Amino acid sequence: MTEVSSLTGRLLVAAPTLADPNFDRAVVLLLDHDEEGSLGVVLNRPTPVGVGDILASWAGLTGEPDVVFRGGPVSLDSALGVAVIPGDEGPLGWRRVHGAIGLVDLETPPELLAAALGSLRIFAGYAGWGPGQLETELTDGAWYVVESEPGDVSSPRPENLWRAVLRRQRSELAMIATYPDDPSLN
Repeated sequence: MTEVSSLTGRLLVAAPTLADPNFDRAVVLLLDHDEEGSLGVVLNRPTPVGVGDILASWAGLTGEPDVVFRGGPVSLDSALGVAVIPGDEGPLGWRRVHGAIGLVDLETPPELLAAALGSLRIFAGYAGWGPGQLETELTDGAWYVVESEPGDVSSPRPENLWRAVLRRQRSELAMIATYPDDPSLN
């Protein structure tokens, strides 16, 4: 078995040519990546469902937009909390994934985390890949791998995140941000 270099904490930015509608112009934060597979959440798919409609106790702690995000096509009936907590130590109920970004145990009473939270997003479902599957997609050019920033998790304009992440790259990737939504109209 080949060794997998962990991409945990990085972003997968969908190539404009990625044909899967679940990931059209998606920005995925990888929460786990190893030889057993990968798991992440799509950061730029807000739903019309308010956080208060399904997790009322967490509603006051999420940023704008205060809605549930569609984290991916797997397990849409489950919820994941992703939070940014500055500093070296996180509170009980939070597990660091990368830098200041971590997972919130949504069974934890919100008041235990409230004072520490820099930002919080709730995701219904997740994106998952089996062993070697993501590596194959990367080799095929379906995704660009870039560094994440804590603000990506809580972008107030998630509909602009795909372009914003590409624009900030210091390479030819920045030019891809100008790729038209419908190239046939070009």
